[in-house]
Amino acid sequence: MIPMPTRIFGYAAAALGLALAVNAIIVAYVGVYDIAYTRALIVYASVVSVLLGCPLAAAVPKERTLLLVFAWLADIAAVAAFTVAIWYFVSAADELSTMLVSYDNTDIFIAFLGVCVLLEATRRLFGLPLFLFVIAAFLYGLFGGYLPSAIGHSGFSLAVTMEMVWYGFQGVYGTPLSIVIQVVLIFVVFGVMLEGTGASNALIKIAFALTGRTRGGVGHAAIVSSALFGSMSGSVVANVVGTGAFTIPMIIRRGFKPASAGAIEAAASTGGQIMPPVMGAAAFLMADLIGMPYLMICLAALLPALFYYGALFVAVSLEAGKAGIQPIPPAQRERIDSKTALESLMFVIPIAVIIAVLVAGRSPAMAGFCAVIAVVVSALMFNPDLRRNPSLILNAIIKGGTAGASIVVAVAAIGIILGTLNLTGIGLSFASTVAALGENNLLLALALTALTCLILGMGMPTLPAYLVIVLVMGRSLRELGIEPLAIHLFVFYFGVLSAITPPVAVAVFAAAPIANSHPVATALAALRLAFIGFVIPFVFVIEPSLLLVLDSFDLGQFLIAILALSVAILALSTAFYAYDGAALSRMHCLFRGALGLAPLAALLSDRFELEVTVASAFLLGLSMLLRQRQRRFVPG
Repeated sequence: MIPMPTRIFGYAAAALGLALAVNAIIVAYVGVYDIAYTRALIVYASVVSVLLGCPLAAAVPKERTLLLVFAWLADIAAVAAFTVAIWYFVSAADELSTMLVSYDNTDIFIAFLGVCVLLEATRRLFGLPLFLFVIAAFLYGLFGGYLPSAIGHSGFSLAVTMEMVWYGFQGVYGTPLSIVIQVVLIFVVFGVMLEGTGASNALIKIAFALTGRTRGGVGHAAIVSSALFGSMSGSVVANVVGTGAFTIPMIIRRGFKPASAGAIEAAASTGGQIMPPVMGAAAFLMADLIGMPYLMICLAALLPALFYYGALFVAVSLEAGKAGIQPIPPAQRERIDSKTALESLMFVIPIAVIIAVLVAGRSPAMAGFCAVIAVVVSALMFNPDLRRNPSLILNAIIKGGTAGASIVVAVAAIGIILGTLNLTGIGLSFASTVAALGENNLLLALALTALTCLILGMGMPTLPAYLVIVLVMGRSLRELGIEPLAIHLFVFYFGVLSAITPPVAVAVFAAAPIANSHPVATALAALRLAFIGFVIPFVFVIEPSLLLVLDSFDLGQFLIAILALSVAILALSTAFYAYDGAALSRMHCLFRGALGLAPLAALLSDRFELEVTVASAFLLGLSMLLRQRQRRFVPG
């Protein structure tokens, strides 16, 4: 039996989740009612809901009564301390506009308590990666004066640091939090509600029906469903667990190895974050940060995302062929009956509403508001279970608010990093270093940036990872003269791909237990599937025509980039799997590998792109044609 205080904490956390979801809907419709009060109340409700929803007592054995009491009291004390800290911020915010505000030691101590409680909420939600990174940034602000001059600064007192991080609008309550409150939260609520209405089940059925004739079959179905649903979800792990619980066992039953099944779901769910229209809500944040219309962000991201999923499709087909897996027999294929078609409208209608509202010129927040209404209406129309039990919708709204709380906590914690960057100027120093490196070798500077992005993004959800990376790395890429949209998509891609990159690889560690596979084998299989995702960002930085919407668009260069990526996907995939309809020898694999790398090298070095790409395409086509004819005339 759950102890009484823990149950009370759970009810309180659910009530706060509901309040956050309702507030997100109201703000999307009427706007922010007061800058300071809104940000403070949202941060307060989010942090308290995390403290109560993930209590310390949850990790304490029930028979340890004294320890349980201590855990409950510690949580209550943390809530009380954070309440006081928020009150102090709100009181100070009233005086910020007059600039006649000073802080005594009590103010600084209370602010420090607030930061500590925020960090504890961050640790409970996201574990050590983000927690340690924020602490490192905070300590750097305090003790950077003791570091070597190359990486140090003059050093700042706790009072100065707290004024920047807690009492101003350049830290915890900064611009990223404002964007999240005004635009992102409504789409987080929308994505969770869409899943809660049962739309994902209809999507999976349709995906299986559409791909049943292909050799990859269930693997392709997992790719389609994860791409569609993953775009709505702001969490790779949630997508892996949600769709993978159904797709991974079916992939294994069709004959795929367990590690491959887990890798397919992990790679497909990860890619959902880069797939328009929602891109895990990052598209809206990106539009605000760049100052570019949301629809242009979607259009720019579409072609790279299609190449990513095209590579997954090719890889799954090759692996299925190599394993001798046949298409699903006609009698066993999923059929799209009238019930499934109607249920699919629970997904189609809200997406159509988002696009229609945006095309009409209204704000993304209003599009999110209309989409939430569309989700509720379409769910009640097409899902009889919801009509019989409307409380399911209420539960979905609460889950949406709870998911939003986790985003707010992460972004508030990232505000500490932002405040430290503004205070110390380390971002400018790092940007200058990368820019100096880029003057001699742009690719080396990009590779260093990509590696840093993968490290910074490890273990974090998509949106916080993108924010951390773009705040730390964005300025360095701007110093290289790269288009702002290409910068943001570059760091976003590598932040997303950190979910399948060892050693953390959160998507892989979510998929491996479902597949009963070893995480390392699953991670290696996922990297082989998704290799093109690590290449595409370099291509659209060097050749921004791939993004379609920039003023520098050049049709000739665009076509060369398309051909180069197509050749690379086909040639490298057949080399990796040593199969193209029949087994490839080692020499054939090396030849295919060279054909795949050659156009990429030419494109990235900006030398002989046309000649090398066309020659590689011709040789690849000729090689595949000759092997096909050879197989046709082999006796037996």
